[in-house]
Amino acid sequence: MARETKRRAHGRRSPWAAAALIGIGLLLTGGAYAGASAAMAATSETQVKTALTAEDGKKLFQANCATCHGLDLQGTESGPSLYGVGELAVEFQVATGRMPLQAQAPQAPQKPVQFTEDQILAIAAYVQETSPGPTFPDEEVLDGEGDVARGAELFRINCAMCHNVAGAGGALTEGKYAPALDKTSALHMYAAMVTGPQNMPVFSDMNLTTEDKRDIISSLLFQQEAVAPGGFTLGSLGPVSEGLFIWIFGIGTLIAVTVWITAKSN
Repeated sequence: MARETKRRAHGRRSPWAAAALIGIGLLLTGGAYAGASAAMAATSETQVKTALTAEDGKKLFQANCATCHGLDLQGTESGPSLYGVGELAVEFQVATGRMPLQAQAPQAPQKPVQFTEDQILAIAAYVQETSPGPTFPDEEVLDGEGDVARGAELFRINCAMCHNVAGAGGALTEGKYAPALDKTSALHMYAAMVTGPQNMPVFSDMNLTTEDKRDIISSLLFQQEAVAPGGFTLGSLGPVSEGLFIWIFGIGTLIAVTVWITAKSN
């Protein structure tokens, strides 16, 4: 009987074994639940990012744009009609932060963008679906592989009077201005030529062919990446800034030297 009792005592499990098994079970269950939750969240996030449609764009438009442009794009006293502007103009205005307009001014300035890329494309798709207009170009037009020299010549003939020969921008009348193009994307260069935002004229294919536009874009992209061999560009604003520099530092230095020599002789 004593031998049998001893054998049972050796076969009995430790009280810590049950606690260890329960802990392992909880860890496995918790890990599986966390993994499943993360996978569901990732799937949900992907769906949110990819599920925006023209209908979603309509809701965004009505919530953020209709106050000025009207619920049916018909325009109001505060904003123009969007009939026929197309998705390209919408993408340009919203993706550069010009719209929604912050305050009435002679010109809508660029500012931080208020929407995600998907939201912008959804709004653009709604406008295009409701009132078709200029659309996105082929990728080849924006590849920067056009004729740079020819594009620079076309830019000087058609654009430099406002944007400056170096694309540095310039002042216009009544508080308006032509923006600098040193950071403008290829798509927005094309959109500006096709849709004519602000004070810019529309360059149709009868004015500048698609190949012409490609060459102009290529020349501007080349200029954005080019290194100034002459040193300081002084804003690339031409003789005004250069003359001011010479007047202040050149003549100013001569005057200072003259005054010093006079004081020294006295």
